[in-house]
Amino acid sequence: MLSVWERSSAARVVPSARPRKLAKVPFVELADGRLQGVVSSGSDIERVYVSSVAAGSYAFACSTNNNRPCGGARGTFCNHIRALIGEAVLQYGGERVARYLKVDADDTDAGVLTGAMTGTRPAQGDSAAAQVFSRFLRHLSYLELPVTTAPLPEMQWFPTTKAVS
Repeated sequence: MLSVWERSSAARVVPSARPRKLAKVPFVELADGRLQGVVSSGSDIERVYVSSVAAGSYAFACSTNNNRPCGGARGTFCNHIRALIGEAVLQYGGERVARYLKVDADDTDAGVLTGAMTGTRPAQGDSAAAQVFSRFLRHLSYLELPVTTAPLPEMQWFPTTKAVS
């Protein structure tokens, strides 16, 4: 017998390690070898920043959704990247974030992780800002769909949860 979530079009989501407020950092993910996400601007309600930190090298990037570089990310982590790391620790837990980013730190507090990654350089070349922002907008579009148990054709590629006999 399938459970309710297995029969619905809604995806099962792993709960946050700790509750977080989505106003400042509405989108955080560990994907494509990076911690990446969308961070709201502190000064302009209509502006967001797409920020990322690469696993292992800690190369970072931060730009607006219009691909304008962040003025604070000049040689060091800006406040957007610091907020992204803090929210990732809330969302996934410090140990998982440290393991994913390959940070060798005694403590997995957001401040300690950020400090362990300082001294890195901005990422060179192509950033993934457009892809990350596009994924964020895609996630927002799913929130606008009415709740239904009917399948979503674009989600058909997900593996089935049925046991194979």
